[in-house]
Amino acid sequence: MWFADVILPLAMPQSFTYAIPDGLQVHAGMRVVAPVGQRKFYSGIVEKVHENIPESFVVKELVCTLDDRPVVNSCQLELWRWIASYYMCTLGEVMRAAIPSGLKLESATCVYFNTEWVQNEELTERQEKILSMVSEKKQLSVNEIAARYKHKDLMRVVQSLVDMEALRVEELIAERYKPRYETCVRLHSRIHSEEQLGEVFGQLSKAPQQSDLLARYVQLSNVFSIRELKAVSKKELLAGKSHAGAFAALAEKQILEPYPVTVPRLSRNGAHISHIPELTVCQQDAVNRIRAFFREKDVVLLHGVTASGKTEIYIHLIAEQLKLGKQVLYLLPEIALTTQIINRLKTSFGDQVGIYHSKYSDAERVEIWNHTAQTDGYNVILGVRSAVFLPFTRLGLIIVDEEHENTYKQFEPAPRYNGRDASIVLAAIHKAKVLAGTATPSLESYHNALEGKYGLVELTQHYAGLSMPEIILADTSTARKMKKMRSHFHPALLEAIEQTLNDRQQILLFRNRRGFAPYIQCSVCESVPRCLHCDVSLTYHKFSNRLICHYCGYSTGIPSCCPECGNTEMHTIGFGTEKIEDEIQIMFPQARIARLDMDTSRTRSRYEKIIADFESGKTDILVGTQMISKGLNFENVHLAGILNADDMLNFPDFRAFERSFQLMTQVSGRTGRAGRQGKVIIQTSTPKHPVLQQVATGNYREMYRLQIAERQTFAYPPFYRLIRLTLKHKRKDVVHQAAIEMAEQLTAIFGRRVLGPDEPVIARIQTYYLENILLKIEKKASIQQAKKLISTVIDRFRTSPSCRSLHIIPDVDPM
Repeated sequence: MWFADVILPLAMPQSFTYAIPDGLQVHAGMRVVAPVGQRKFYSGIVEKVHENIPESFVVKELVCTLDDRPVVNSCQLELWRWIASYYMCTLGEVMRAAIPSGLKLESATCVYFNTEWVQNEELTERQEKILSMVSEKKQLSVNEIAARYKHKDLMRVVQSLVDMEALRVEELIAERYKPRYETCVRLHSRIHSEEQLGEVFGQLSKAPQQSDLLARYVQLSNVFSIRELKAVSKKELLAGKSHAGAFAALAEKQILEPYPVTVPRLSRNGAHISHIPELTVCQQDAVNRIRAFFREKDVVLLHGVTASGKTEIYIHLIAEQLKLGKQVLYLLPEIALTTQIINRLKTSFGDQVGIYHSKYSDAERVEIWNHTAQTDGYNVILGVRSAVFLPFTRLGLIIVDEEHENTYKQFEPAPRYNGRDASIVLAAIHKAKVLAGTATPSLESYHNALEGKYGLVELTQHYAGLSMPEIILADTSTARKMKKMRSHFHPALLEAIEQTLNDRQQILLFRNRRGFAPYIQCSVCESVPRCLHCDVSLTYHKFSNRLICHYCGYSTGIPSCCPECGNTEMHTIGFGTEKIEDEIQIMFPQARIARLDMDTSRTRSRYEKIIADFESGKTDILVGTQMISKGLNFENVHLAGILNADDMLNFPDFRAFERSFQLMTQVSGRTGRAGRQGKVIIQTSTPKHPVLQQVATGNYREMYRLQIAERQTFAYPPFYRLIRLTLKHKRKDVVHQAAIEMAEQLTAIFGRRVLGPDEPVIARIQTYYLENILLKIEKKASIQQAKKLISTVIDRFRTSPSCRSLHIIPDVDPM
């Protein structure tokens, strides 16, 4: 007998083994329906098929398969296993993240009326109401009952009817992805010659509308002509004509017949392809060096200053892979970047390019998934981190653009993987190459390159000899003392904005905080409204006139008076992108201003429009968060303003200086891309700060030298690996006591490598109290052995009766 190990979408540490019924064809990578418990069914992925009979439990049989062929290939399963092992999570959690929602099946609880039930006791009014609903329809889902039943005791009443055997309950599996169909038209099968068609026209001599419609079909379809037969849609046949009645008559007379045809949701309509751009001497030299490194190494780091033309280099390397019949994965850290990049790639590669990210619908992502696996499908995939899970079959190259970005790291939920690192493992599985490009490499990647683990290619000149932007550090502390600040704006910035607008050029204003103000405060007692569920102040959003928590989404109206002292004066403190937009519009009423942050770009069409309007010159000033800093190419931007550098520099994290340098350099790089030197004004109260001086001079190597020395001194990456354990519970005393005990047990094993427990900056999120324990593991030590020891301690706590509701979250390589 054959058995299948099945990965189910559950946070369980192992696969589940099921017997394969006779006659059922099952292969690794297929979706199957498997029973769990008495009534539950789950859709899972077959990990492997074997003949090993389990001895410790009774094996259940699979219910059915859902595919004729595997939807997940062996390379994907290998990547899943690595992610589960490295990031200390389960295969089920990886599966949930990897498979698009449209390929997952929903298990719906359905309630059936028992027609053989005999009533032996009196029913309550609510029991009678539910029983009447179900008996009328014979079957209803719990969700359908809930939509009609307006009381909170729904499940208790349903369970009482199940106990009486008046109702029975089953779990049904429902397919979420449904292909899109279009109705097409063809001649009825009884008409199979031109002579018969002529006879039909004779029969329609007294029905001119029917005759005209049939003639239109013959013309559109080329039926019985020497030209190729074309499929004709009903919509095309009836376009501009009110012939619906005539069509119904032709169908009834068995002359024309409708039939369904599957159509893609994503059109591949033959995009215009132009020639691939020529490379400059510096760019060609970089391509040659990348090729040379690829003969020896699997990963190359391309360190090119902003506007050095890295994208043109990527395009040439992609073209080489396509000529070899290979696929290319082009990873981006931010969805917003795809809008510009896709246009450049489609110009060079047409419909060979597909896009994969969360702004697409579930059904669209399923179609991209399916096309990627096909030989005639997409050869270039542009996507964010989740694109590493696609079913590549001929992968030759992975490009990781802006490789330094922390958005490549998944934070919630598990698996908490890094898309950049996972792409390197994916490439190794496919025997492909990785090119990681950025103007501001992460310290870890640059260290690997200097150590010889990666190849290193550097571009130090702007494309076409453009000048580096002029960077001015505007001292807000001095300006404030001299009363020269105008609201949150230094006079130098306002003067530069006015001059840039007069020159008909564009401006970027960067503030890495959305909303109108970080909080509001009572003018008397200085109390601040806080979230009910998180230890954070509520952010004021002027557009909705509400206070909103950016961690759990809780919102409330603006209080008419202070809840602590009753004072009616509440003031906004600080500023976010919404306030900048508001004040700039007052100061420069003639300017056309837009804002790009999470609040304004929640839909695909919305963020595409904001970027398109700015790119086409319909917007003069774009205010935004870090979304505007990541690789966008705007040719007419002359000025960038960074409104508060101090917030970034003073953030309590060992990566704060590195990230500040990266972010400010990236924002600076958006200026001066079309001939004229750009200008950047950085507002700060500490203009002599070393990092700001390094940004002003563009001295990445000096920043790297100082930061890498500190990392080595204080045992941080890249010299040590970090594993952070986060403990969560709704009671503060429980999480604190558990954290102390766990830290003691870990210290007994790892000694001084254990730091904590400590409360994070925000110690309560979504009603859960948090405490962190940090472990530092030397690079020379066995990370797998360390994880095994950590897992042993975690399992001990998870199985303890006193810690059943305690959540323990391991995060490997936290960002």
